[in-house]
Parts: sequence; C-alpha cells; structure tokens
Amino acid sequence: MGKSKLLFITHEMSPFLELTKIAEITRQLPQAMQEKGYEIRILMPRFGNINERRNRLHEVIRLSGMNIIINDNDNPLIIKVASIPAARMQVYFLDNEEYFQRKHVFADKDGKFYADNDERTIFFCKGALETVKKLGWAPDVIHCHGWMSALVPAYLKTTYKDDPTFKNSKVVYSIYENEFTEKMDADFARKAVMGDMTEAHTEVYKEGTNSAMYAGAIQYSDGIVLASENINADVLNNVKNSNKSVLDYVSTADYENYYNFYDEITSDELVHVA
Repeated sequence: MGKSKLLFITHEMSPFLELTKIAEITRQLPQAMQEKGYEIRILMPRFGNINERRNRLHEVIRLSGMNIIINDNDNPLIIKVASIPAARMQVYFLDNEEYFQRKHVFADKDGKFYADNDERTIFFCKGALETVKKLGWAPDVIHCHGWMSALVPAYLKTTYKDDPTFKNSKVVYSIYENEFTEKMDADFARKAVMGDMTEAHTEVYKEGTNSAMYAGAIQYSDGIVLASENINADVLNNVKNSNKSVLDYVSTADYENYYNFYDEITSDELVHVA
C-alpha cells in the first residue's frame, strides 16, 4: 500500500494570500498531515495580487492548455506551481487572465463584489478537478476550504462520481464564518450545471448567498468540519440536520483531530442521496 493521498482545495493559503483564518489553517494542516504520512497536493487560484516572482511561481506546461467551459464560453486554464521549501509541499495555482488577473480578490477598489464571482467560482471548481485528473493522481480525501470551493462536492458526487480518479474519493468541507454578504449572479445555479447534471442538482446553491454555498457543500460532502467558533445559526442547523459525520470546532490547532476524522471518513461506507 502506498501513502494515502490528501487533496486540499482552497481560495487562500499563507504565505501566498492571507485574507482570513482559512489561510493559516490551509498552511499548517497540510504540513501536519504530511508529517502523519499523507501524500499532499494543494490547489488554489492564482489571484493577481499573488506575486509570481517573490513566490517563485512557474507554469507547468504539461498541465496547462485545457479549456473550461462556462455558459458556452471556452476559458483557458493555465497551471502554475510553487513550493514551500520548509514543508516540502507543492502548491498548484489555477490561472486565467480574464478571471484572476486583477489587483483585488473578490471586490473592486470600491468594495463592490465582482459581478462575475459566480463564473470565477465555477471556473475554479471545474478547473481544480480537471487539473487533478490530468495529474493522474487519485486522492483518497478531498478537503475543501472557503466558499469558492463549495461546488466541488456537488461535481464530485454527480459528474465525476464514476471517474476513475475520483470514484473512491471522500470529500470533506470546512465551514467558516460567513465570508461575504452579497449574492452571486441570479443565473449562478444554471451556469454551474455541467456534464449530465441538471438544475435540480444545483438548486440548493440557487440563492447565491454565502449560506447557500455552504448548504450545497454540506448536502454533497461526506464529512463536515466546523472550523470557526462563530458560524451562522442557520448553517449550523443545516449541518446538524444533515446526518453527516462532523468534526466539531476546537479552539486550538489540534490537527490530530483532523487525522482521526479523515480516517473515520475513509473507513465508513456512507450512503448519499443527492
């Protein structure tokens, strides 16, 4: 038996982009799990304010060149990589000039939520899974962090459920405090449909709020991590009513809990009704 494979999908990670508590967790948790024996891969967007020279990003030609279709439009996907020498970990960055080459992350200089954040999210989630397929690396556990990765569980349990790369993968989603108060484009749920999915599969995301993003991720995940102390009450109720395996919030960075949780998730034969 080789090492168990653990994939992290996040929209931020220290030292590349530090917006919220997510950046700290997604920096420390992968290293802690690597030290426990997991083989690690990390994927995140290459936002325009991530300095390529300082962080020594370089393009991975063999992975680049794919197109991600959104709303019948082809969007080129460029993959770059950087290393964290102290941890011997590689981070793969998903880049697209139209969606990510901006000075700001989720809102413009005046604080206005980008109108295309819905398409940026779809691009990232589809692109992340296609990148892993192209890597030829089948993860045992996929752990998603942040609202921008919230479509990944839905795609894994529908379009990719029989894909050889993902058919045995378990998906874990971390819930944090609500990160935005705006709404996605009204057409978000329709645009998010891919493959043989229908709008019924994305109905749960339709409101386009932060809580709706979490609701969709909860519905399609195998396990839920409560990663913040102050989680929206409706989201907490949703978690409690989901009958999913849950890792409760702990105030200290006790990553042993995560290790045990991954073990629980991968050893359980869980049944999903989407």
